[in-house]
Amino acid sequence: VSVETKTRDNVFVTLVVSVQYQVRRDHTFDAFYKLTNSHSQISSYVFDVVRASVPKMNLDDVFLEKEAIARSIRNELTKSMSNFGFDILQALVNDIAPAAKVKEAMNDINAAQRLRLAAYEKAEASKVKVVKEAEAEAEAKYLQGAGVARQRQAIVAGLQQSVRNFKDSVTGIAAHDVLELMLVTQYFDMLREVGANSKTNTVFTPGPSGGEGGAAELVGDIRRSMLEAGCVQSMSRA
Repeated sequence: VSVETKTRDNVFVTLVVSVQYQVRRDHTFDAFYKLTNSHSQISSYVFDVVRASVPKMNLDDVFLEKEAIARSIRNELTKSMSNFGFDILQALVNDIAPAAKVKEAMNDINAAQRLRLAAYEKAEASKVKVVKEAEAEAEAKYLQGAGVARQRQAIVAGLQQSVRNFKDSVTGIAAHDVLELMLVTQYFDMLREVGANSKTNTVFTPGPSGGEGGAAELVGDIRRSMLEAGCVQSMSRA
């Protein structure tokens, strides 16, 4: 039996119902003479039950409550058709078919929900990636800073040890003079590294004076001599 009805959310839907029945042996007379058309009578009861129960449900609930609808049909038919000598064996809701446009809309809604979930998961993955990259960058900078700090500590410790060793080896010299001498040595190392590259542009700036006869004054004299020599060479090329 094919029954068209409307749900509570105003969607027209067609239900296909199958009913299995048989004549009771002790009520053969009633089955053949009380009803002129048993099939039509059963169809009428099916229409009545479906159109009484489905309009109370939303479309989604109709799919969920298919078994309940089938039980209602069976119970109503059993109660009604037993007076006419029929036993209702089973009632089945074989198909629930909304309109084609409704099916298409339901599929579109499902697809949109899945796309939204996929976009959310993709955004979460991107968020995790960005957070992890930021955490890794922060950890790298922290470790780099710790390494630089340890390097400077090692340099200071080495300078202190060198000053102590120099003072122990040479008497009558102050720690300040030893440190200036070491800085002059590093200054010469820097000049050698700068001069090794012909494409290097270097600007010399005057430094603080270390006093008369100090190593800083010696460094200043060397720097001024190199600058004057560079100017003379430039003027001679011109």
